[in-house]
Amino acid sequence: MTALGASRSDLEAVETIVRAAGTSFHRGMAILPPDRRHAMYAIYAFCRIVDDIVDEPGDLAAKRAALDAWRARIAALYVGVADDLPVSRTLLRAIRAFDLRQEDFVAVIDGMQMDGETDIIAPSLAELDLYCDRVAAAVGRLSVRVFGDASPQADVVAYHLGRALQLTNVLRDIAEDAGRNRVYLPREFFTRPPASATEALADPLLPDICSRMIIMAHKHFRAASAAMALCDRRAMRPARLMGATYAAILRHLEKRGWQRLDQPVTLAKWEKLWLLLRFGLR
Repeated sequence: MTALGASRSDLEAVETIVRAAGTSFHRGMAILPPDRRHAMYAIYAFCRIVDDIVDEPGDLAAKRAALDAWRARIAALYVGVADDLPVSRTLLRAIRAFDLRQEDFVAVIDGMQMDGETDIIAPSLAELDLYCDRVAAAVGRLSVRVFGDASPQADVVAYHLGRALQLTNVLRDIAEDAGRNRVYLPREFFTRPPASATEALADPLLPDICSRMIIMAHKHFRAASAAMALCDRRAMRPARLMGATYAAILRHLEKRGWQRLDQPVTLAKWEKLWLLLRFGLR
């Protein structure tokens, strides 16, 4: 019997997308039983595909059409119809197995469209929060159900952990995003809202702005941890591991500072192993 009762070829095709992304996600989800692991792979593959639609070169109208096609594809899954994509067929099985909600998939697509409609330069705090909810917390709401906890407190975990992870991503990727003329630091933190990424990075207050973002992220990490304590402990293992991993990245960012934004921040292999042993296996 294969995971989720899916065909072996579909599972392999989805896992190939996950592996090709080159992130630690594939290894992190290895702590899950097969059905849950492959459901998470399908969710990740879906996110990767719609993100690539926005990030790859192309006409804006074509990108909108491709995202709308995914909205239609998701809607079809909720009436029991999957097209010929391995990701679609695997998602249908994951939706049925773990009662995943349609609005969370749609929120992810909406978040990607926010990214693709225009260059994002210093959004308002409200816009940044909405973006974090769509591209990160919505994925969290799907994930906690796959992990095994569909309680209201699990949604609270998704709310705060999604924001903590995305704010960490924003801080880690400042230079990379600026290369695409995108700045996700909130406009309220600037004395004068920047008109371009170059102007934002040249702002003398940039270190203070980043420090305020760090405070925001730490608050969300703490709130997520408090909510996890009220959830099923075993189900929250992947969430604890992701939270601990990104909190470690945030600490490294603090230590590096904001003078060398092009200096990458990564975790050493021993750190990843230690985090896995401490948070992923208990």
